[in-house]
Amino acid sequence: MTEAANGNAELPARISLVVSDVDGTLVDPTKALRLETIAAAHRLRDAGIALGIVSSRPPRGVKPLADQLGLDVFGGFNGGSLVHSDLTPIEAHVLPLAAAQTTVRVLGENGAEIWVFADGEWIITDPDGEYVPLERHTVQFEPTIVAAFGDELARVGKIVAASSDHAMLDRVEVELRALLGDQASVVRSQEYYVDISHPTADKGHAVRGFAHYFGVPLSEIAVIGDMPNDLPMFDVGALKIAMGNSRPEVKSRADVITGSNDGDGWAQAMDRFVIPRAPKG
Repeated sequence: MTEAANGNAELPARISLVVSDVDGTLVDPTKALRLETIAAAHRLRDAGIALGIVSSRPPRGVKPLADQLGLDVFGGFNGGSLVHSDLTPIEAHVLPLAAAQTTVRVLGENGAEIWVFADGEWIITDPDGEYVPLERHTVQFEPTIVAAFGDELARVGKIVAASSDHAMLDRVEVELRALLGDQASVVRSQEYYVDISHPTADKGHAVRGFAHYFGVPLSEIAVIGDMPNDLPMFDVGALKIAMGNSRPEVKSRADVITGSNDGDGWAQAMDRFVIPRAPKG
């Protein structure tokens, strides 16, 4: 089911590029691409509309999906990294060392699982962490296990706090934002994950990167997502689409709302709201 979120919104007449979130949006709850999603991506291409995807995942964890969709460029680390299909960087931003050190200290004091993504690796100290199996399934590669974090903190693409204690993560999110200020981006990518990355690592930055890459004006870009870390896309894109499974604050910022990611909500959004606005001629 799709619906208008803001009856007074004036939707753009032309869309030449879609920028999509991945988890909770492009993939279903099992982290897989539905057949109808793949088919809809092909319909976009046939209509002359480019597709870019950006995720909180590391680029290495986005690549299998990008390969399935035949994408030439995609983003990871909430927009902190844009890469070609062979993972060669277009741009990459690392977390300042002092911010990384503060983050690890605060997360350790609060009892969160700590994951460091650096040098193309997923680095952890606890292989038995609660969310390690899920992340392994999501990114499709194995973690590197260390006794303690060290030199890699100077080359961090992203640090993740993982926990089923959502109230604790709420507190950590607030504390880190206050401590780190403009030295880092602190965002919730899932109810059970807080992501800490470079201050310019937001998905609005990624939208601008895709716009430059494809030569498309911001006025012709549709964005689609479900979580607060997707809201910077809504600040930049011309057509803002929320998934049916989105948080309320995401739905409130959307022009239109589509179905959930446990169905064909993504494909429905492309067919109803995007493809009818394809470039003509």
